Amino acid sequence: MSRASGTPAWLLRSELGLSVCGCSGTRRKSGFVERTIAGGAGLLRNAMFSEDVASERGLLQRIEPRMKLVGLFGLLVVAALARHAPVLLAMYAATLALAAASKLSISFFVKRVWLFIPVFTGIVVLPATLSVVTHGRIVVPLGTWFGHPFGLTEQGLTSAALLVTRVATSISLVVLLTLTTPWSKLLAALRAFGAPRMFILVLGMAYRYLFHLLDSVSDMYTARKSRTVARDTGVASGRAFVSASAGALFGKAHALSEEVHMAMLARGYRGDARIVGTVRVGFVDAAFLLACIAGMISVLRIDRMLGA
Repeated sequence: MSRASGTPAWLLRSELGLSVCGCSGTRRKSGFVERTIAGGAGLLRNAMFSEDVASERGLLQRIEPRMKLVGLFGLLVVAALARHAPVLLAMYAATLALAAASKLSISFFVKRVWLFIPVFTGIVVLPATLSVVTHGRIVVPLGTWFGHPFGLTEQGLTSAALLVTRVATSISLVVLLTLTTPWSKLLAALRAFGAPRMFILVLGMAYRYLFHLLDSVSDMYTARKSRTVARDTGVASGRAFVSASAGALFGKAHALSEEVHMAMLARGYRGDARIVGTVRVGFVDAAFLLACIAGMISVLRIDRMLGA
């Protein structure tokens, strides 16, 4: 079509290529509000991923939640009683085998366990490995301290390794339980073993509607960004958004709690939560519990033999 036909010039103009010369610019760093909301969205995605993992047909997913809770809790107690790092390393290797048998990604499982707490524990106990804190035979000399040999002691390294492996093994057992058990069934198992009724109810509702509120905050921030024409002023703009959105979010949360309570009353709620369906204990569940008991006894005996 020619220019004489009335076609605008900008429509006939060739598009800019995606090159450095054609569309150069400076990428703006995200503010603290955006990073916080992105972290909340990541938490929501991890929770949804955990629910997908719990619905797989792996080894631990097929175990009845009450039997699984008793077995893994018993192993958790044994891990707290073990006094030798090699025993705890063997238990940690067993948790990796259980994760693989439950169709969990080993890399994801290791990252989820080691990302925060065991690494932080290692940093905390690092000063205890020094000779000025824990006296003993120096295996890694670091010089002198006021005329005395200074370095890492064998006793300090042994104690640090014991603590870190114990924390890693304990967290691995807890992560295995939470990843392979749907949240509603896990709460039902806790209720079956005498957990307070109101505690279970509040915990279940908080877990469910916390993600709903996170989604609401993300939608509010996205709507704000889509309607903002001026350039973002940084921290001041973030503080203004937080202060303006806090009241609206509180109002939404209060209205949601009222609606949920009325819906529960309309469906026959009388103060106790009920689980749809019945769960029965089978042969595989009993075998798993017996295997856990045998593992507890073996770990305690081997740990006692190493201490003799």
